[in-house]
Amino acid sequence: MGAAAAAPANNGLLDDANKAIVEELQQDGRRTYGSIAEAVGLSEAAVRQRVQKMRDAGIMQIVAVTDPLQVGFRSQAMVGIRADGDTRVVAERLAAVDDIDYVVLCTGSFDILVELVTEDEDSLLELLNGVIRKIPGVRDTETFMYLKLTKQTYAWGTR
Repeated sequence: MGAAAAAPANNGLLDDANKAIVEELQQDGRRTYGSIAEAVGLSEAAVRQRVQKMRDAGIMQIVAVTDPLQVGFRSQAMVGIRADGDTRVVAERLAAVDDIDYVVLCTGSFDILVELVTEDEDSLLELLNGVIRKIPGVRDTETFMYLKLTKQTYAWGTR
């Protein structure tokens, strides 16, 4: 394996200090830069600059995570997709659809999984039939409707 292939995807931005900052923000994304600085042993300005660099590099986002069912979206589903051809191309086409929140290439019974959050079942049906199934390379789909969101967390830390 060449040196370029072994290079970390985060361009070296995920040093120990940045990992500590990420973990602090995973506990509470509303924490002030000052309180994070105190916890990780850096200045507030250094924390602010490091957070911005990680955001700019796509290492992290700072967002409010909601339960879609409690904020007006009554339909949520995971859709398993079997694809023909290059699954990476199909996944990129799916990722370009604004109403699709999550796209992952996977192994197993499906080539791709996508998560959909819609206002109602009619909107979900339109997204499935009017958009997803019309994308070249999508062979077939299987939809798994969510009944209740029991746990959703993103606090897995860093490595």
